[in-house]
Amino acid sequence: MRFNQLKKIHPAAWIPTVYFGMGLPFAAINQASPLMYESLDISDAMIAFWTSLIILPWTLKPLWSPILEMFKTKKHFVVATQLVTGITFALVAFSLPLNDFFTYSIALLAVVALSGSTHDIATDGVYLSVLSSQDQAKYIGWQGASYNIAKVLTAGGLVYLAGILEETIGAMHAWMIVMGTYGAIMVLLAFYHMRMLPSGGNATNEVHSIKEGFQTLLDVLKTFFQKKYIGWYIAFILIYRFAEGFAVKIAPLFFKAAVADGGLGLSTSEIGLLYGVFGSAAFIVGSLLAGYFIAARGLRRSLFILVCTFNFQFIIYALLATYRPSNLYLIGSAVIIEYFVYGFGFVGLMLFMMQQVAPGKYKMAHYAFASGIMNLGFMLPSMLSGFISDSVGYKSFFLFILVAMIPSFFAAKFVPFTHPDNKESEPKKIEE
Repeated sequence: MRFNQLKKIHPAAWIPTVYFGMGLPFAAINQASPLMYESLDISDAMIAFWTSLIILPWTLKPLWSPILEMFKTKKHFVVATQLVTGITFALVAFSLPLNDFFTYSIALLAVVALSGSTHDIATDGVYLSVLSSQDQAKYIGWQGASYNIAKVLTAGGLVYLAGILEETIGAMHAWMIVMGTYGAIMVLLAFYHMRMLPSGGNATNEVHSIKEGFQTLLDVLKTFFQKKYIGWYIAFILIYRFAEGFAVKIAPLFFKAAVADGGLGLSTSEIGLLYGVFGSAAFIVGSLLAGYFIAARGLRRSLFILVCTFNFQFIIYALLATYRPSNLYLIGSAVIIEYFVYGFGFVGLMLFMMQQVAPGKYKMAHYAFASGIMNLGFMLPSMLSGFISDSVGYKSFFLFILVAMIPSFFAAKFVPFTHPDNKESEPKKIEE
């Protein structure tokens, strides 16, 4: 198909699948692999540190995002990275029976992280290039829901499968099957997107030499840091998910840890069931409702409500760690509420970066800069979370997170807006 034909494809035909493909690698590394390594007898501190360190490419991706502006189409990079990610997941599966499996599998997951982060840049580039600002707001809920369906399936449904298989064929073979399944899904998505994904437009600049390439890179950097209120925006992006960075690696370990050790004592399959069935449904509903909520009110009027909703999940964690209920239905109800508020609040930051940070000559690269900064604010506390949790215990750890979430309220209340949102009249164009 030609580009002008592809552009006419309804967004519902590609937004869910391409953002599902974006979410799967990140969730596999960030949420599923800690459970895999715990089942394979790796310590909490090692798990939290290394699985946090290898997500560094999602922070550093602004360094190579301008390259994607220079060559080929955005679709080209989406499809290529999906193929690379799928093949590498298969290699992770084959590494698990080896004696030094932790070293080999971590190195391969780092390759997945590099490929996955590059995929994210190109995917967001397609979204920003093909859709109008009104459609971006309209479909932000679909985007967030699809991304997090992948996260919940990865850390839920397939983790549940791993838990069932662990009891019959052992942990190593169980996780080989799960990692192989991740790989198969990514390869299938690549073939689907070869036909169904819009190209997102051609390269921004024709680069004919290394010198021109460096000049483009410098221009991307210069124009990003010249944006109005950029200091405010960087601070806001860093703070929004700061508390989540502490919680995300420890929460599944807390759910699985023995009651005597301060955990909830759930099995791998029970964790997968709660996250994969109840959590996924709640997250989808929360994400979709948030998209329509923002479209109706506008981002400026919605942002503080979104931040408050997003942080409510940490109160739930603190309550679970304090009272440690044994009733699976009560724990499941807590997971449903947690994932609903997480889904509802998560999309606010994504749309903020699209509408307030990305606009300009290099939309794709500047959005990659913003999301890289977001992942830095997420990664640093995540790297430290295992050491803190081991030192103070789960209860004190989740109470500490209640303090860590406070700055996000002030950031949301006072962050300025440069560009009008979908509910505001279009003023004269603001020079960046």
